[in-house]
Amino acid sequence: MKVNLISYTPDPEKLVATAARLCYSSSDIDSLREGLTEEKIKNFIDMLVSVGHESVMEHVSFTFGIEGISRACSHQLVRHRIASYSQKSQRYVNENGFEFVTPPEIEALPEAKSEFDRIMNEITESYEKIADLLTESHKKRLVSEGLDEKKALSKARKTANEDARFILPNACETKIVVTMNVRSLFNFFRHRCCRRAQWEIRAVADEMLKLCIEVAPDIFRFAGPSCFTDGKCPEGNMTCGKIVQVREQYLKNTEGKNA
Repeated sequence: MKVNLISYTPDPEKLVATAARLCYSSSDIDSLREGLTEEKIKNFIDMLVSVGHESVMEHVSFTFGIEGISRACSHQLVRHRIASYSQKSQRYVNENGFEFVTPPEIEALPEAKSEFDRIMNEITESYEKIADLLTESHKKRLVSEGLDEKKALSKARKTANEDARFILPNACETKIVVTMNVRSLFNFFRHRCCRRAQWEIRAVADEMLKLCIEVAPDIFRFAGPSCFTDGKCPEGNMTCGKIVQVREQYLKNTEGKNA
């Protein structure tokens, strides 16, 4: 798994503080920005979080490039609707010899790993066979309809990918570019940094959070799972029971960032 911060809104914390200050001032925007010291920016952000005024956080966005995750993980990721996504298409990209993600629990058990690898190899062979059969069938039809053979082959292959992909597993590796504003990221981290989140998306969320903290420590020192941000677990009887340990873990993320 690889997570990169591709781009983000410049000077994010000053922008958030400017937007917040505007809500409570009649001054012009340039004057508001000029009067913002680092201490005032930090104080504004503290105030915003304490009163739950998160709408001003929507002015700042972060774009991540995420590689080497499974389709099972990306399916969970795109459920966070206030975001923008661009994902490698299994329709346009041929998946011959596709890479796949092996869960750690399977990796650690030799018998399970052997069976997992065996079925992945079978799926690979079946995908390629089905894609080839469909490509040849589509090509013959297109040529019979008068299309040039080279163009027919290219079009047939794309059409074959559409149907052959139905055999691909959740383990199939994918790549995705994700853009979220800060308010959406807060929500994402509350849900996906939680220990009850699936291991893979939790790992993605933790990497994203670390990258955000490097850029905007005053904003993201408040971010993390609900037990960290709200001081209590919302999971009821399904709690992991490790609130103290989780809070200590996420406090370490911000050590030295706000000194």
